[in-house]
Amino acid sequence: MRRVRGVRLVTVLAVGGLSLAVAVGCGKPPAKNSSSGGGGQYKACMVTDTGGIDDHSFNASAWQGMQDAQKDDSQVEVQNTQSSSEQDYEPNLTKFVNAKCDLVVAVGGLMADTLTKVAKAYPDQKFAIIDAKVDLPNVYSMQFNTAQPAFQAGYLAAGMTKTGKVATYGGQNIPPVTIYMDGFWEGVQYYNKVKHKNVKVLGWNEKTKKGVFANSFTDQNKGQSLTKTFTSQGADIVLPSAGGTALGTAATTVKSGGKQSTIFVDFDGCQSAKNYCSTFLTSVTKGIAAAVQKAVEGGQKGKPLSGSYIGDLSNDGVGLAPYHDWESKVPASLQQEVTKVGSDIQSGKIKITSGSQPK
Repeated sequence: MRRVRGVRLVTVLAVGGLSLAVAVGCGKPPAKNSSSGGGGQYKACMVTDTGGIDDHSFNASAWQGMQDAQKDDSQVEVQNTQSSSEQDYEPNLTKFVNAKCDLVVAVGGLMADTLTKVAKAYPDQKFAIIDAKVDLPNVYSMQFNTAQPAFQAGYLAAGMTKTGKVATYGGQNIPPVTIYMDGFWEGVQYYNKVKHKNVKVLGWNEKTKKGVFANSFTDQNKGQSLTKTFTSQGADIVLPSAGGTALGTAATTVKSGGKQSTIFVDFDGCQSAKNYCSTFLTSVTKGIAAAVQKAVEGGQKGKPLSGSYIGDLSNDGVGLAPYHDWESKVPASLQQEVTKVGSDIQSGKIKITSGSQPK
């Protein structure tokens, strides 16, 4: 992959405009992906979290990886089913076990406890999970240290704010969410230390673990209301770690005429939500699609799927997206500093202390 500003970027694909398979209802048998043709010899099946298959976030990214695996290997057939609530996790996972799927992929850390239960009940079934670690021999765990690029994003936001206040909020108070908030918070504190500034972070304090949560990954109205509260308090840059709820933030900041901006997460916002590109200062990305594709293709080739993978800056598992419309607005000196911060994180010169980092 090419390097941009000294950091190799994760390749992510937009979900907008893709022809996604219709996800099956929770009470119905899983339907085959329309492009599989029914001829695949290795069946990989994905259970989404509650955000839905087109959440412009981790569900969509995971499904992209499944589709990429099918596209690259004619022996792979992929399917998905959606979870409307956490109560759907167990029946959806069990349904795919009974459907004789070779690999069952669970999307999201909220599914960890349920997957542990189901994986213990079916020790001969292969499973994989995203954003959690399940220590069982029949489970392959995929995690991402997004605290690293979020630290860079915090440093960037602190260098770009005109009001001296930035903000962040989460979908739920869980490690795959707070890891972004921690990294962002630490990046601002680091900027303050080296620049002798006092940029404030609204919505989260890593030391006290107190912050603002939408309690949803789908409620765009909540995202709008939280963002309006932050901007009324003086914040001009907001990083929401909240799946589809974050689109409410983008819808709010895009109306400011450049006075406010959003930092997206998971996907490159300018690819997954193109109509809001003008308001995305950057995006903190994680390579879910690439990790899922590699896991599915590895399973098809007979590789044992167990243990865990952690994506970080050093292996292209996470990164910062390009500045896109903000390229000319971010001073070259600040761009260079953000790149140097990434290098210092990789070398160990900068130590990130977030307890939400995967191990």
